Amino acid sequence: MFPATRMRRIRTTPRMRDLVAETKIDPSKLIMPVFVDENLKNVAPINSMPGIYTYPLESVGKYLENLESKGISNILLFGVPAHKDPMGTSSYDPNGAVQKTIKLAKENTSLTVMTDLCLCEYTDHGHCGIVEKSIINNDLTLEVYDKIAISYAESGSDVIAPSGMMDGQVGSIRRALDQAGFDHTSILAYSAKYSSNLFGPFREAVKSSPGFGDRKTYQMDWRNSREAMREIELDIKEGADMIMVKPAIFYLDIIAQARRRYDLPLAAYSVSGEYSMIKKAILEGYMNENIILESLTSVFRAGADMIITYFAEWFMENVEQ
Repeated sequence: MFPATRMRRIRTTPRMRDLVAETKIDPSKLIMPVFVDENLKNVAPINSMPGIYTYPLESVGKYLENLESKGISNILLFGVPAHKDPMGTSSYDPNGAVQKTIKLAKENTSLTVMTDLCLCEYTDHGHCGIVEKSIINNDLTLEVYDKIAISYAESGSDVIAPSGMMDGQVGSIRRALDQAGFDHTSILAYSAKYSSNLFGPFREAVKSSPGFGDRKTYQMDWRNSREAMREIELDIKEGADMIMVKPAIFYLDIIAQARRRYDLPLAAYSVSGEYSMIKKAILEGYMNENIILESLTSVFRAGADMIITYFAEWFMENVEQ
């Protein structure tokens, strides 16, 4: 039968395809992770993440200004301290790497500064909380998280992003911020953060591999989706302003479920392993750079409002705005 409906009519030219495109990558919705390391004197490449670097305090300010000049609006900061100990005390040092970088960003740019809040970079055992007899003490960890949150807010952070997956972390941080007079500081909750194999390259960047065991007692089991909705709902009740699913591309179903169920701004973190797989496939010639756009679009199409992605800088350099 002769087709009465020809779907190809709206695919005839690039402009026609752009005209009817349902999903668009908005640069204002991209968040670039930034690593700063107190131990460095020079910019250092992250071997497992080609094209991504860790910055010393001496040059990170210029890098942030450069990001803004390219059109990037948002950053997520991670720090590596000179000193690590069992309690992660460097994490709330007012003169720490992250705290100093926040101040640089606020003094010299108009970037929205988000700060990842966790202990894995700061503890000598590499876990995201305080360890007692080889077990993560949830409630004792919350006390340290509160100190970190206040320290970041005092330095000028716009958004605090707790990623440790401790029970009650959002509520504890919200109360601490409010009591310290930072009721205007937002919380982006790592609500559904899975215990993923995709985090490996990140752990090289911040030197945070666990010294024993793994993180499966606090990060989510990748087999579960209903549990993710419970985690998100709890964070919302505790005062989260924004919620997150991490990782992104392997968890598009979780993003889609969260979008249908909740009205809060929804972030997705396209993590280091996703970046490295795509980047190395491009470098080997197995794929071209259009795969980057396809991957980012898939996350927005699933329902994310914003994406934390190591491709944010690449996007601003290579895609016509």
